[in-house]
Amino acid sequence: MEDQERQNKGTNGNGKLHSEELFKRIKEMLPGDVGFKEAEFEGPDIVVYVTNPKQVYEDDSVVRNIAASIKKKLIVRSDQQHLMDANKAEELIKQIIPQEASISSIKFVPEFSEVYIDALKPGLVIGKGGSSLKAIAIQTNWTPKVLRTPTMHSDTINGVRQLMYNEREFRKKFLTTVGKSINKPIMKSEWLKATALGGFREVGRSSLLLETPHSKIIIDCGLSPEPSVKGMDANQGNGENKAFPYLDSANFAINELDAVVITHAHMDHMGFVPYLFKFGYNGPVYCTPPTRDLAALLLNDYIKLVQRSGGAPLYDEKDVRKMLTHTVCRDYNEVTNITDELKLTYHNAGHILGSGTVHLHAGEGMYNIVHTGDMKYGFTRLLDTATTKYPRIDALFIESTYGGQNNITPNRRDAEAELIDTIRRTVQNGGKVLIPLFAVGRSQELMLVLESFLGGEKREFDVPVYLDGMILEASAIHTAYPEYLKEGIRLRILNNRSPFESEIFEVVKGEREQVFEKGPCVILASGGMMNGGASVEYFKRLADDPRNALLFVGYNSTNSLGRRLQNGATEVALPDSEGHLVPIHVKMQVKTIEGFSGHSDRRQLLNFVDNLRPKPKSIFTMHGEEQKCEDLARIIGRILHADSRAPMNLDSIRLK
Repeated sequence: MEDQERQNKGTNGNGKLHSEELFKRIKEMLPGDVGFKEAEFEGPDIVVYVTNPKQVYEDDSVVRNIAASIKKKLIVRSDQQHLMDANKAEELIKQIIPQEASISSIKFVPEFSEVYIDALKPGLVIGKGGSSLKAIAIQTNWTPKVLRTPTMHSDTINGVRQLMYNEREFRKKFLTTVGKSINKPIMKSEWLKATALGGFREVGRSSLLLETPHSKIIIDCGLSPEPSVKGMDANQGNGENKAFPYLDSANFAINELDAVVITHAHMDHMGFVPYLFKFGYNGPVYCTPPTRDLAALLLNDYIKLVQRSGGAPLYDEKDVRKMLTHTVCRDYNEVTNITDELKLTYHNAGHILGSGTVHLHAGEGMYNIVHTGDMKYGFTRLLDTATTKYPRIDALFIESTYGGQNNITPNRRDAEAELIDTIRRTVQNGGKVLIPLFAVGRSQELMLVLESFLGGEKREFDVPVYLDGMILEASAIHTAYPEYLKEGIRLRILNNRSPFESEIFEVVKGEREQVFEKGPCVILASGGMMNGGASVEYFKRLADDPRNALLFVGYNSTNSLGRRLQNGATEVALPDSEGHLVPIHVKMQVKTIEGFSGHSDRRQLLNFVDNLRPKPKSIFTMHGEEQKCEDLARIIGRILHADSRAPMNLDSIRLK
């Protein structure tokens, strides 16, 4: 009876307006001559279709004021019947936009009344103060959406953007369905629970389930980085492997999930998401735009890697495509309802391109959570440091990869000096330097370091730097999103001086014999932990020569080949081209150079917590080996005089 009374009054249990009343308010706040046609939910946003959008386009304050009133993102578009013919509109757009913008494509999407303009210099498409975009919208009634063409060719970006275009009809229906689900009337929730499904007291398969009486969402859903992941059958159950999150223990069907939130595009955080779609999930996946594109790259590479090794991937390319068509991209600092009672905001995490710490606001001020994902609170050449200012924090879930008592990394300047000195000595002795890297993040960071020392007129010495594996493709994706990078790097990309295209880098295409036959060099090869990828193939050929050097600059998981080599293994067995295991004698120098990680060390983690505003009431450590999680929880608890714990996988915690 009480629910019915609320519905009759036009509000739900949280005091929010129902759709009819909400749309009526929007119509009343719009100028009378815009010709209101209809309003609808589109994912977490509200779209209003009008016959005469000119006044709205000319006065930005109209949309801004309405959005502030209804506390939702508002988009105004022309209804389809009033759109200019696409051919005429394209001619007009080319007249408005200067040729120097280097437009690569113009695609019209009538389902959204939008035109996608892909250009190398989006600033010239936008125009001063948005003048060109306004001119296009006013003169054609098409809403322009500007996309940046990467300065380097990217099959991934081309593929993802084409997929979004091809699936525009599905996307429209899907977003409408999501919007209705988000805005359904519900009662106010009285409790909030978190369950650790993976990545607690361990590194890998990160996943956290958050539940209220009316909502279920997952933050991250990853795979273990261990070799056992390849070809593993997820139906074996978590009792027999540690590759996958404990989803089967959560006592709910996959299709009951309201949303999946991804912090960043590393396999241990998003590698299991396509499997959800394979087995019934059809809801939204939230992430930043770069995360979507990088995820497409890494997920498809995982499939190919497993197939090449003779295994059976957990999912195939159609499952990855399904995941991509269900993504809802959000930029940093953009507040978004992902259910009727949960608001999501991404903030810079400083870990890799597009990585985000997650701020979740539950209910009308009931509870606030910050989930760091992987984050860096320290200097890097590529990214700004992680955000420490939030509107409110009740609970903090913080990564602990390097949270142990002895995890203090050297000064970055000293680390770079050691790296360059090691390379110099190796090449002077006639050797080759192999640096295994994660294709996303560490590769671009090392490229910036090497370009700084080995490029330009002040180069320390001459030596070719070969790039192999996915590094080039990942770097190309970086050039499509310079706004997520540090200011200096961003400006270089915008001025067509991308450091990722420096003359010191040579891309290995096809056969690798040229690298082995030529003299001393540096090889940046994908496969950071050496569980697979190009780095393993180079290692096989270089391992038995003591003049060569293998340099590790990032994290290696406990059972990875990289960790075994770090621990001093002098012989390892690896498969040859026919799949037979053969012994590899390790005579090359193996060295670890600390200071380049995309994770915070213990000191940086404590500085992050010290500078966090406001201070959390509860702290939960995660994403670290057991002892490191416990050590970090203990010291943070003492510093903040707060409840600080290191939960285990399968622990459930009532937060509110």
